[in-house]
Amino acid sequence: MTIALRYAAYSDVGCLREGNEDSGYAGQHLLAVADGMGGYAGGEVASSIAISSIRRLDSEAPQSDEMAEVLQHAVEQANASLSRRIMEEPQLENMGTTLTAMLWAGPRVALIHIGDSRAYLLRGSRFEQITHDHTLVQTLVDEGKITEEEVATHPQRSLILRALDGKSPVDPDISISEAKVGDRYMLCSDGLSGVVSKKTIHETLATEADPRSAAKRLIELAIRGGGPDNITAVVADVIETETDREGPTVSAQIVGAADQRRGSDGQSNDSPARRAQELRGTGGDTAEMDPVRDEEPAEAPYAAAPGHHEDYDDAYEDYEAPPAARRGRREPEGEYPTRRWWPMVLVFVIVVAVVAGATYYFGRQYVDSQYYLGPSPSGETVSIYQGINTDIAGFSLSEEVEDTRISLDSLSEADRGAVENTVPAEDLDDARERVDMLGADTATEEGSG
Repeated sequence: MTIALRYAAYSDVGCLREGNEDSGYAGQHLLAVADGMGGYAGGEVASSIAISSIRRLDSEAPQSDEMAEVLQHAVEQANASLSRRIMEEPQLENMGTTLTAMLWAGPRVALIHIGDSRAYLLRGSRFEQITHDHTLVQTLVDEGKITEEEVATHPQRSLILRALDGKSPVDPDISISEAKVGDRYMLCSDGLSGVVSKKTIHETLATEADPRSAAKRLIELAIRGGGPDNITAVVADVIETETDREGPTVSAQIVGAADQRRGSDGQSNDSPARRAQELRGTGGDTAEMDPVRDEEPAEAPYAAAPGHHEDYDDAYEDYEAPPAARRGRREPEGEYPTRRWWPMVLVFVIVVAVVAGATYYFGRQYVDSQYYLGPSPSGETVSIYQGINTDIAGFSLSEEVEDTRISLDSLSEADRGAVENTVPAEDLDDARERVDMLGADTATEEGSG
């Protein structure tokens, strides 16, 4: 039995991005999706380099016992290429990319994965994600600190712990498995998996007849869900060449930023990959999708797409889930909507307000507890004041409490000088006692005169 792939790859810029930083590839022996980050220039360069580095593996079928090593080496070369590009163009220092790729040798398939792009497998009625996200939120889920439902609203849901960035050692997940005729595989960027639910992805892959319609429908659903990010999907069916009437796909398909940059490098627009990209009808990396229809995905029980079989034994060899994502340094987030700076600003404003309020309260308490004797506003008599004898920004920190009617001219020269320089008192009663003393001194002075 000879098995082969019938596949389709599509990419769309989405509804909010100005450019496409995703890259995708589908060929007879290789499927891959890369999601670039670091801003438009950096993201598109990073994902393009990753795809360009590994698509050379599609030129001929590798030896099945060397697949993991071949994939690992290709990804290390991609990381080295990113490093060289950063040295040539330092402004690209913050670029990076995810990479999820599958290399085929007959029924044997090697899967390599780094980042949060995903791979799914539909085998008969069973559907599963066969990659493990290298994100902070997935680590929190693995540790039981948050639930799967909380991931979608977590403020750091886009924080990636592992990626190809040209600076860190390559640390991907690698697994080997056996494919079966009737399997359907789907690779995608998080612009799809982050918007379309797993249930809807399952329904769509199970009901759409061929890879082209399945990939296009999934992208339509992501756009209908708001399309906040670039969207890339690669769908492939495993077929038996002797019995399948349509046969395998022959031409390689390159989509997204990798196709844009390939065209800008002067390659022919009439290449097989370019013609394959024009399956949408307009060509180019993010060729126009057909208008999004209003109907919802089928609600009926999952129906197997042509070429899919329901009678597989449950004892088939499953993919082994790659190890849980490890905590690592934070990768550049680029244009991902995740730098949540506003909570920090809010906290800062609240802290400043609390400090200012406390300062005013305790300052007011202190000022109101102070008293002194000084000249009245007219300058002719002695008055009792509450507060401090000073002004701040034109505002007086004291107010007149009582005018004692004691004339300044009636005081001795020493007492008059003391009042003019203010006489502090501990409280209002103490101030009044000092006024009584001034009055007594004045009466004594007048009597002796």
